[in-house]
Amino acid sequence: MATTKEFHDYVIENLRRAGAVSSRRMMGEYLVYFQNKLVGMICDNCFFLKPTASVLRHLPQAEMAYPYEGCKSLMVVVEEVEEARKMELILQDMYNELPAPKPKKEKRKSGEGKKEK
Repeated sequence: MATTKEFHDYVIENLRRAGAVSSRRMMGEYLVYFQNKLVGMICDNCFFLKPTASVLRHLPQAEMAYPYEGCKSLMVVVEEVEEARKMELILQDMYNELPAPKPKKEKRKSGEGKKEK
């Protein structure tokens, strides 16, 4: 089951109180970014965060689940999305903990790099 736009908008609207949150649609689900770092996913109308040390510290009783079939790692299921201060602390701590995003490779222009015969 794909995530509804209403649920996506609800989660993102609540998270934006913490700062620069964005999302990217992927196969009916969404990747969630905080200040350009991937922090979690919205899948099957559930919000998941990466299980970093700070997330596990802030949400010690949270359920762990696979966001989609075939996923290789468990993620933290987040129910507290409306708790603005708590989500702000979690996202800030995650941001400090996660590595910087990898620079995107420049796309080659058509015909560039081809050898002439």
